[in-house]
Amino acid sequence: MKLYSQKDVDRKALKGARIAILGYGSQGRAHALNLKDTGFDVVVGVRRGGAGWKQARREGLEVAEPGQAVQGADLVAVLIPDPVQKELYQGIRKGLKSGATLLFAHGFNIHFGQIKPAKDLDVVLIAPKGPGDLVRRQYQEGRGVPCLLAVAQDATGKAHARALAYAHGIGGTRGGVIETTFAEETETDLFGEQAVLCGGATELVVKGFETLVEAGYQPEVAYYECLHELKLIVDLLHEGGLAKMHQFISETAKYGDLTRGPRIINERVKNEMRKVLKEVRSGRFARQWIRENAQGRPNYQKLLAEDIDRQIERVGAGLRARMPWLQQKRPGAPAAATARAVAGRAMAKRAAAKRPAAKRAAAKPAASKPLKKKPLKRSRPESAAAVRDAA
Repeated sequence: MKLYSQKDVDRKALKGARIAILGYGSQGRAHALNLKDTGFDVVVGVRRGGAGWKQARREGLEVAEPGQAVQGADLVAVLIPDPVQKELYQGIRKGLKSGATLLFAHGFNIHFGQIKPAKDLDVVLIAPKGPGDLVRRQYQEGRGVPCLLAVAQDATGKAHARALAYAHGIGGTRGGVIETTFAEETETDLFGEQAVLCGGATELVVKGFETLVEAGYQPEVAYYECLHELKLIVDLLHEGGLAKMHQFISETAKYGDLTRGPRIINERVKNEMRKVLKEVRSGRFARQWIRENAQGRPNYQKLLAEDIDRQIERVGAGLRARMPWLQQKRPGAPAAATARAVAGRAMAKRAAAKRPAAKRAAAKPAASKPLKKKPLKRSRPESAAAVRDAA
């Protein structure tokens, strides 16, 4: 493993460079502001008059339309969503000067051949291992989110030094920068999202909630046990790994973890993970996602509407309303986050409208009937041998 820190940075690599940040969402905003505060000449390329344009101007940044922003730029960072990067690149490629650096925060479009940069460009990747809001906050606190660095094309012989200088500019060298490849970053990122961080974690939460509710427990209690308290565990894991989690949970919780956890996430689940990884590495997932976008995302929209139309979401919304501090917007949150939230609410409204009236009425907390509890079965005390077998 090659790990770089602040002492490894060539401060001359981007000295006097003009940096164009394309996009002002989660990562775009964080990168632009951090680079500006580090002392770089930054211009943000966004749609004229849009939310990003207005927010970037309010926050003291120079703004321009993407085609204009890249004119004369020494480094161009493409920080818009994956599905629209190809179209954007086609619109700006003729404006990129020879010897410029084209930078990405995720390798999807380079690795899967959606974008094929000109041979006279450096093509690099700096991928912070955290959302943009965290990248910004950590920088302001004198800390930094670790980053991954990769070079796909080195036309000038300076690609690596420029990428590391960029990572330093957004605070990444404070947390450490690990060298990787576009393939490794892309494949591990997609797998992690699908099998663990997003797909795996949320499905585990929902299935646990449903199991308790179906057994007759109060939905509110099930919500607290399976979703609300998850943050406590994730924070402990994030701060100190498995060891810190075990240090701060009860002995009973630890024993349950060690003896029951492997029964839930077992070899069958791991085999499914292997299948998911195979689909990522073969390009099958990428082809499916590209095709879905080309067709207007019909299946994606359907699945997303179904995912947020669950009992756990309705129960959670009611409980979170009693904790208004959870809803406080962080200062300077990117405009894109608000747009996603609005889109999500609109999608939920459309999904609710399509349900029969009776179901819509049942979905309203005030009108819903309390679930009838099923009697809980009393199990006989387990023998020592039975406990050993279960473990």
